[in-house]
Amino acid sequence: MRTLIFIFLVSQFLTSQEINKTIEIHPSNWEIFDGTKALFETFDNRKTLLLNGKVFVKNIEFSNGTIEVDIYAKNTRSFAGIVFRRKAGNMEEVYLRMHKSNQIDAIQYTPTFNKDLSWQLYNEYQAKVEFKEQGWNKLRIEVVDDKSTIYVNDTEVLKVDQLKTDHMKGEIGLFALFENRFSNFKYIQKDIPDNFLGNDNKLITDSTIISKWNLSQPFPYTNKEIDVTDFFDRDYKIVETEKSGLLPISKFIKKSSSGNFDNNEEAFAVAMKIIESDIEQRKVFSFDFSDKVIVYLNNQPVFYGNNAFRSKGNQFMGHMNIDANKVSLNLKKGQNLLHCVVIERANGWGLIGKLIDF
Repeated sequence: MRTLIFIFLVSQFLTSQEINKTIEIHPSNWEIFDGTKALFETFDNRKTLLLNGKVFVKNIEFSNGTIEVDIYAKNTRSFAGIVFRRKAGNMEEVYLRMHKSNQIDAIQYTPTFNKDLSWQLYNEYQAKVEFKEQGWNKLRIEVVDDKSTIYVNDTEVLKVDQLKTDHMKGEIGLFALFENRFSNFKYIQKDIPDNFLGNDNKLITDSTIISKWNLSQPFPYTNKEIDVTDFFDRDYKIVETEKSGLLPISKFIKKSSSGNFDNNEEAFAVAMKIIESDIEQRKVFSFDFSDKVIVYLNNQPVFYGNNAFRSKGNQFMGHMNIDANKVSLNLKKGQNLLHCVVIERANGWGLIGKLIDF
């Protein structure tokens, strides 16, 4: 009996122990993403990676634990960070913007859906950080189930209370835009609890929020024209929003041109809501969008707007707020069709809305 107990305790220890590993900065350990420029060299008496693009650790799937890396200081515009739980074109990303030291968006978290960053949709996940102007800044991410805590130079700077991709494991790697230098990459792997049931994105408590949309497939927005008669010929699928009411469109459909930031071609999709009304009445559609939208009620245009990054000035970010726009809807008795044509190029394809009394 003692022998069986000993074997059981040893097996429990072996299955629950952490994996703590340093990944050497050497080409043999890394998968280089398409279009990435990666230079492995010695710098500042360290093995380093000078990167513009994405690389991933070979043969590693990460679930819970800690990932950290040193990033060399840089005061010109750039983005540098860690990607984790990558599957296909979806992943979680945390990156430093060291040229914005001490500004409110010096660090950002965003999911990437179908190869497109979505930072415009999640302005609550950014923070003010002061970076070292010389030498190395250490970025550390602690991941527990659907939450993450982020540290810079061992100081907590940001909490993410809801990771967005729904992935519980995937690849880990590094990301840079406009060239950054990395060194000393480490990770600690922990198990996901057997009783973890996933996130609570869909627990919506506000009954005025539109929590389900009928979403079309994407189409190129090449001729800059929309034919309302096409609304009835499209195939729609029912999709559910996050608990805030946010519909991250790229999570459900993939544009033909993605991953190239502002060099993407514009695309559009149609989000449809059927509104049943017992009487003729007026309702208010309170909403926001990214990048552009044309709103139709019963096939008549009632609103056009442009929220694209920098569309209203060099400092305009294009963040979303459900109370940003309000349109009066004259509902007829019976079935009413609300169509939102959402047009997107880069940085976050989204829609959020609610129906409130006039």
